[in-house]
Amino acid sequence: MFILLINYKEIKMKYKFVPSIIAKNQNEFEERFDKVKDISKFYQLDIMDGKFVKNKSLLFDFILPTDDKLLYEIHLMLEEKGLKIWLNQNIRKFSGNDIFIIQAETRNFEKYIRELKNEKLRVGLALNPDTSVEKIKNLIKEIDLVLIMTVNPGKYGAKLLPSTLKKVKEIRKLNHKIDIEVDGSVNEETVLDMKDAGANRFVLGSYLQDSGDVKESWKAIKKVAS
Repeated sequence: MFILLINYKEIKMKYKFVPSIIAKNQNEFEERFDKVKDISKFYQLDIMDGKFVKNKSLLFDFILPTDDKLLYEIHLMLEEKGLKIWLNQNIRKFSGNDIFIIQAETRNFEKYIRELKNEKLRVGLALNPDTSVEKIKNLIKEIDLVLIMTVNPGKYGAKLLPSTLKKVKEIRKLNHKIDIEVDGSVNEETVLDMKDAGANRFVLGSYLQDSGDVKESWKAIKKVAS
């Protein structure tokens, strides 16, 4: 009997850096989007209800840029009632190429994942630092992406929790091809450890928003990770 050992690091992965947007009103949204609009065609929108996490973001009827070539991942940090309302009100703003990411801590999250899949939409699951991979193990084959929160969620600029990278390794062993995204404290000092753990998508929040030269910061972190 032969045992095939797969080294995921030898599998050709597609690496993507994703600017994220947190905003409390349309003016702030436009200001923060304008800062990063020339470096990417793919963005994360952080939807926060002030209950699931302390902060609020993009709870208003926001207007997206008119560029049809832009793609979004929508990170829904919402309690179940708010999640249901938000999806009913906003899902049609997005296309089948965008991806909806639901937190595994949201009550009945499996139901919403399957409802979105039935609508032929792309879906992902996010895990907070204290949530184990075991909670989503049975859904790994049904989803398009796993997002590992590498900080306690809710604001820009939180510090990396190194223990969260163990979950990245665990998921990569379970599925060698799924997109694994890390969100929180992604910068030039942490990105290699995240990549080595098995992540292939990296959310950039304060790293870009606090940068004095966004284009140079974008080039620098991609160079480090290459």
